[in-house]
Amino acid sequence: MPDHADRPGNRLMDRPEYASKPKPLTRLPDTSAYDAAKAMAEKNFGSVIVVDSDDKVVGVVTERDMMNKLVAGERDAKTTKLSEIMTENPRVARETDDMIDWLRMMSNERFRRLPVVDEEGRIQAVLTQGDFVSYTWPDLMHQVKSIATATISKNWAVFLIGGGIAVYSVVIIALVSSLS
Repeated sequence: MPDHADRPGNRLMDRPEYASKPKPLTRLPDTSAYDAAKAMAEKNFGSVIVVDSDDKVVGVVTERDMMNKLVAGERDAKTTKLSEIMTENPRVARETDDMIDWLRMMSNERFRRLPVVDEEGRIQAVLTQGDFVSYTWPDLMHQVKSIATATISKNWAVFLIGGGIAVYSVVIIALVSSLS
């Protein structure tokens, strides 16, 4: 994997989205799914990061896990432990990893939540696909502007004729309306 982290602003920890993230919701593996779901609802979080006693990530439980593994599996939320429904050993990024590399991996591998850990492996934040949108949005807008500019300049005669016809039509309609 190429390392772009030497370029300013490319490290996960350098992004404004990272600094503004709330503390992740964490629970131990033996926590009941009920208690985790209640905490998720109270905080309006879409996932809980399952950690060991050292705050190191061992799994992730998402709303989808709750729905597919718990509800659809007809399991009792009060007796089912997170360890029974979590996605074990999820992909975990380091704070100093490159944003672009993770954006690519999340897109290609189709996962939406990325736990981010410090140098000791302790959970620090959870970035979502939405957090990456703010990173890519300015580039996307620049590309749209470039494409539009190229299209207009390439077809300038067509736009000029079409614009002339539109202005002529508006003037004729205004004159006919004023005569009535």
